[in-house]
Amino acid sequence: MNQVGVIIVDDHALVREGLKTILKYQDGINVLGMAENGLEAVRLCKRLNPDVVLMDLSMPVKSGIQAIQELVGEGNSLKFLALTAHVDAEHVFSALDAGASGYVLKNSTSEELVMAIRTVMDGKVYLAPGISGEVAKGFLQKGRGQSCQKLDSLTKREKEILKNILTGYKNREIAELLNISVKTVEKHRANLMKKLGTKSIAELRAYGERISSRGIFL
Repeated sequence: MNQVGVIIVDDHALVREGLKTILKYQDGINVLGMAENGLEAVRLCKRLNPDVVLMDLSMPVKSGIQAIQELVGEGNSLKFLALTAHVDAEHVFSALDAGASGYVLKNSTSEELVMAIRTVMDGKVYLAPGISGEVAKGFLQKGRGQSCQKLDSLTKREKEILKNILTGYKNREIAELLNISVKTVEKHRANLMKKLGTKSIAELRAYGERISSRGIFL
């Protein structure tokens, strides 16, 4: 069984130690390290390259949301589990929109925590049972509506460029596939990134993963 490398991020030492103790005895899960704020979390993730990050949302220096956004923006393939006591829609929306793959409540059982880790490792989204169906439904509707509006603003050619970028093709390969110049590809790419509010190819791919998780396809 492949080991799942986990980093625990929380500004309370007792919470960090408690989670470490829980995960220590789980087969296939290895706690690589712990951090007490988002800034430390970013540095630790870059150094240890974990599979899953248990990320508290409300922390000093740099919040969990900010840390997730920074790491997602750099194109990391990490899976993030928001770990919080907040059950309101605003916190759920913020965490998932930032790039979290799951939302776990701090009053969850150890079994639920392990299930959440394994769920996101399987490429699925995990929402704690304490999160109401209406909150989840609201997120999907909100996210789908906003994403669809952005995608609708793209031209047919820009959508073709985006689809090929998300597939992994480089500019020259896209130019050959669509029978256009590399300069034209670069122009279309710049336009679609501006419309989607992304600043790099890594952010563009992260955006593609998020809309796919919401059931939106090009």
